[in-house]
Amino acid sequence: MSPSPEQVRQIYAEADCLYDRAQVEQALSRMAKEITARIADKNPLVLTVMSGALIPAGILLSQLDFPLHIDYIHASRYRGDTAGGDLQWRVAPRFEVTGRCVLIVDDILDEGLTLQAIIKWCWEQGANEVYSAVLVEKKHARNVGVDADFIGIEIPDRYVFGYGMDYKECLRNAPGIFAVKGH
Repeated sequence: MSPSPEQVRQIYAEADCLYDRAQVEQALSRMAKEITARIADKNPLVLTVMSGALIPAGILLSQLDFPLHIDYIHASRYRGDTAGGDLQWRVAPRFEVTGRCVLIVDDILDEGLTLQAIIKWCWEQGANEVYSAVLVEKKHARNVGVDADFIGIEIPDRYVFGYGMDYKECLRNAPGIFAVKGH
């Protein structure tokens, strides 16, 4: 069940700000420079993982000043909950990945199951190279062994929202990265 607007306001009011807007955008600018240095000459296909990566990808992509194609993929384990379940594929990209350099942009690397599945899918579709960029990497021992190539910010093992990350499908638009109180 989706929280009421009053519950959302309370979650937001009580949350701890881990990174403010300036710090997040500085991290995205640093990532853009790193990505540019690594793949600017490869005409990459950038796959934004919906819905979480919408905001960070929009900011990141505006700083990539080289030829590329933009598409999206929609795969989710959370579906509005605060704990992940089975991976659900909703939308595959419309561009072919065969023979391409692919950059997957996601909001958060937590356990890594979603990113791992998308990377595997890209390789299975015949990508020549696959890179991943995440705004946030959560530090804990539950990661399935997936490492992102480009990481904006590392955070402790807390439930976070803002800059695309949600709390029960709300607060993706929060202007920073916030941790839910008590989580």
